[in-house]
Amino acid sequence: MAPKIDPNEVKIITLRATGGEVGASSALAPKIGPLGLSPKKVGEDIAKASADWKGLRVTIQLTVQNRQAAVAVVPSASALVIKALKEPVRDRKKEKGRVHNGSFSLDEAIEIARILRHKSFAKTLAGTVKEVLGTAQSIGARIDGRPAHDVIEGIDDGTVEIPEE
Repeated sequence: MAPKIDPNEVKIITLRATGGEVGASSALAPKIGPLGLSPKKVGEDIAKASADWKGLRVTIQLTVQNRQAAVAVVPSASALVIKALKEPVRDRKKEKGRVHNGSFSLDEAIEIARILRHKSFAKTLAGTVKEVLGTAQSIGARIDGRPAHDVIEGIDDGTVEIPEE
């Protein structure tokens, strides 16, 4: 017989899901089944909570307490950069390998860095901005029409100013 579940115990489950879509219940079941939750209901909750991130892969954090799951979206740098490009939503089944060759402003990069500051390993905001710009470079995005690496070099040599916090 399975051990009794403590109703006050809080379990945190982290998983990746496509925003706005109900994932396969068979993928959720091994993670949340032992906690006494319905994979179908949790999948619908994840789809509802991640509707703003439609078509993008985002990290989902499930906080389970007393057989109730609270869903929180934890966006990654790549998801925030793609969202800043303001591209139309892609249909994953029809469109494969989209190239993200748009451009966004340095101010938006700084805002993304402020969102990601808590999980960055950089000492300053400028370091976190450089992390975001590196992600933008790997995606293929440009910053104010310039390649992302040029902006990174500008931050290094002091020609591009980044606020302290």
